[in-house]
Amino acid sequence: MIDKLVELFALAQGWLFQGAVEPLMHYAGLGEFTEAAFEGTEWFLIGVCELVVLWIVLRPLEFFIPVHGFTDRRARWNDFVYTMIHRLGAFSILIFFVLDPLGDHIAGLLHLEGFKPFNLDDLWPGVTDQPVITFLIYLVVLDFFDYWYHRAEHHVGWWWGLHALHHSQRNMNLWSDNRNHLVDDFLRDMVMAVIALFIGVPPAQFVLLVVVSRMLQSLQHANVRIHFGALGERLLVSPRYHRSHHAIGSGHESHGAGSLGGHNFAVLFPVWDIVFRTARFSKTFEQTGIRDQLPQPVGSNRNYGNGFLEQQWLGLKRAAASARRHSS
Repeated sequence: MIDKLVELFALAQGWLFQGAVEPLMHYAGLGEFTEAAFEGTEWFLIGVCELVVLWIVLRPLEFFIPVHGFTDRRARWNDFVYTMIHRLGAFSILIFFVLDPLGDHIAGLLHLEGFKPFNLDDLWPGVTDQPVITFLIYLVVLDFFDYWYHRAEHHVGWWWGLHALHHSQRNMNLWSDNRNHLVDDFLRDMVMAVIALFIGVPPAQFVLLVVVSRMLQSLQHANVRIHFGALGERLLVSPRYHRSHHAIGSGHESHGAGSLGGHNFAVLFPVWDIVFRTARFSKTFEQTGIRDQLPQPVGSNRNYGNGFLEQQWLGLKRAAASARRHSS
């Protein structure tokens, strides 16, 4: 069954590339980027499949077991725009153009110095050379670095200025995972791609790692009253566990209004929060947002933007203002 689906996907990729993408590339005089365009076509189709699965699986759950009703459908649609930008290959293609030549240059320099690339398959012959085992190890390693990246977003002023956009959604939904500032998204994808190159993740496994992580994170942000139980909450980040991270005042700004800190930074595996003492296991589904969005005297009615362009611009202004404060 899986082999059949892979075959159908390959046929669809070839048909779309030969019938539309390749002719457009040559017409635009971009024939030298044909190989990258073929890879971009793969990411585009993967994104389409993800969107379809999310709509079929999570949308009914949001309808039947929601945490809250939707009071801002425009904000939900705006989140969907972010998801289309991120999931339909735009970021993957951008990173390919930046990282691929940089990676080739670094690999060439290391080769001249006699440096042997790290190969996870060689760690434990007979065990770590099995695809399923290596996939799980790669997933855990990348999630470890993702935890620290995410935690840094909440502890570095200018970084929080960008990341705050993600937390400003007070009506979290299945599309909210991708509601991020483009600069922040680009930095994260670059960091994770470099780490994947360093630990020797094969291209085919990297694609699957990205897909698994993105789908799980979409579930975490969905407006669904779901948890995994006392044990499950400690093994995999659930919608309830991650919602606690987004909770107003206690999730990501637990040291007071407007200050940096928080808990539940784990992206996939709560073990990192447990080990580094940032875990908070709540039995309630809390309201989400940022405290300074609230009316006075609790908050300051801060505006995080109502549309994509305004949100991106305000994010840059917050980051720049924070950088200026810390440099003065």
